[in-house]
Order: sequence, then C-alpha cells, then structure tokens
Amino acid sequence: MSASLTATLRHDWSLAEVKALFVQPFNDLLFQAQTVHRAHFDANRVQVSTLLSIKTGACPEDCKYCPQSGHYNTGLEKEKLMEVQKVLEEAARAKAIGSTRFCMGAAWKHPSAKDMPYVLQMVKGVKAMGLETCMTLGRLDQDQTAALAQAGLDYYNHNLDTSPEFYGSIITTRTYSERLQTLAYVRDSGMKICSGGILGMGESLDDRANLLIQLANLPEHPESVPINMLVKVAGTPLENAEDIDPFDFIRMLAVARILMPQSHVRLSAGREAMNEQMQALAFFAGANSIFYGEKLLTTANPQADKDMQLFSRLGILPEAREEHADEVHQAAIEQALVEQKSSEQFYNAAV
Repeated sequence: MSASLTATLRHDWSLAEVKALFVQPFNDLLFQAQTVHRAHFDANRVQVSTLLSIKTGACPEDCKYCPQSGHYNTGLEKEKLMEVQKVLEEAARAKAIGSTRFCMGAAWKHPSAKDMPYVLQMVKGVKAMGLETCMTLGRLDQDQTAALAQAGLDYYNHNLDTSPEFYGSIITTRTYSERLQTLAYVRDSGMKICSGGILGMGESLDDRANLLIQLANLPEHPESVPINMLVKVAGTPLENAEDIDPFDFIRMLAVARILMPQSHVRLSAGREAMNEQMQALAFFAGANSIFYGEKLLTTANPQADKDMQLFSRLGILPEAREEHADEVHQAAIEQALVEQKSSEQFYNAAV
C-alpha cells in the first residue's frame, strides 16, 4: 500500500488492511508513516502539553491498569478536588516552561453537579492565560458537555483504552458504548476530541488494530490520539504484565499516524521508561505530541529540561499554539478576571 494512498482521510478501514500495515517490514512501515506525517505536519515540531491531576484517587471505576482506582490498594493518597486558584498557579508554571496546552484530569466516573462550577472556573481561568485547555473527567452527559464547551474547553480526553473485544477483560464498571457516547457528545458540542489507548495490557495484535480502527472510523478523527505504554503499578492487577516489545510500540505509533494523518499522535504514558533512541524513533514514526513535566497524573514523566535537551539534539522545536484573534483573547481574559474576583470560585478542598 503506497503512502500516497494513505495520506487521504478515510473512515472505512478494515481489520485486514490495518493488520497488513502492522506486519510489513519495519523500515517500510516507518517510511510510509514519515511520508504521511510530512504531508500534514512540520516533521520537526512537537506539540507540548502539561497534565495535572486536579482530583486524585478513590475512583469507583475498576480499570485494571489504574493506580487511582478505589478497587486496588496502591498506596496512592486520596485527594479532593483542588482549589481553582491552585490549578491556575500550576497552569502558569506549565506555560512558563513552554507548554501550550494544559490538561486537567479528575479521578471520577463522572463529574458531580457540586463540582462542575469549580471545573468550569478552571477552564475559564486557564483559557485566559492563553493556553489551550483539555480535561478528562470521566463520562459526560449532554448538559455537562455543553457547559464545558461554553466555558471554552478546547479538548476533552476520553480514551477507549483498547479494542471492544478486549475491553471487558480490563474494565467492567463502564461499557464501551458509554465511552463512544461521551465522544459523540463532545464532538456534537464543537469541542475537539483526545482519545487513544494503552499497550502492554495483554492485548493481541487484532486488539491493537481494532482500537485504531475504532478511532479512525469515527465520523471525524480525534484531533489528538494518545498512545500509552502501560506503567505497571504495584497493587493493580496488571503489575506483573509482560513488557511490550519497543518495536511493537513504535509500530503502533506509525500505524496510528497512517490511519489518522491529520491527528496529533501523542507519545504519552510510559515515556519515563523509554531511552532517547526509542523516543527519537517514535518521533520519526509520526508521534508529534508529548506530555511535558515531572508527572502524568500519578506516575513519573521525564523532566522538562531533559525533554528540551533531547529536542535540541534532534533539532525539534515545540509547536506553537493556534492563537485566537486578539479581541477574543482579551475578552476571555477580562471575563475570567471578573469571575475570579468572587471568592465563591475557590473551593476549599479541606471541607
């Protein structure tokens, strides 16, 4: 299959086609992925995001990979929702070290009516700083989705995690169709979608292919596709899972790039365990987004200065964010400042 044929946007990929991509010679696959990548992106630019856990632990979901699940004893200290001001301080730090997108994650099955006002203030405040905003809060209903969109949320992250066939082996407290419904609500609201999955949970090649097919065959491709390598945490059911072959992980990135040519493919969790050579190969395979900073919610991530040193050695530059028109940006800042003057926005997490 030629790279020119796969540079067009498709939403009708078959399992046979995708498996054929996975099993072709490694060099051929990477050449194809890099050709597609260069047709749509600057090959030497990488989008940089920072992820903050705004509510940690005690999640009612039973995701077997997750240290935040209340079903497992991982030693993770439980925390309530952060105060709005503290979140904005962290966002300012992220901007100062070069991030263009600030992602906020809460360990919820779904956000409560009590917490939504504070979440919306976080979005407005981060947006006013000139950062792109992203949140992952679990399942959303239509009203919650509309409220987030109105507050100015740019991206909503809701990973499919794996294939529909393997999903029940990893999670039983939320269905695959519920995840797809949340993605549909997000798309209908006008927000951008961030959705991907995890490798190394015991899934088969068919599962990896079917995960990508689910994403690529959506009516619109997700704008951001995080590909995670399982971070094995003691106390979770997957703490002794077999390590994934690094070349298989690179293949996943490359196939994701070919199937979704215009999406940002994010080299996400597990990067702490990757050496510089593997990360460089990931960028060549079409990964063009990373999380930046010391932590990904509750697990380690390469420090920012190490990332910039690697970028320098590879001749990679951080991707600039798409700015809104000046008057729109200024209006957002002024509105956020007015709302931040009210002490009611500051949520006392100790109560």
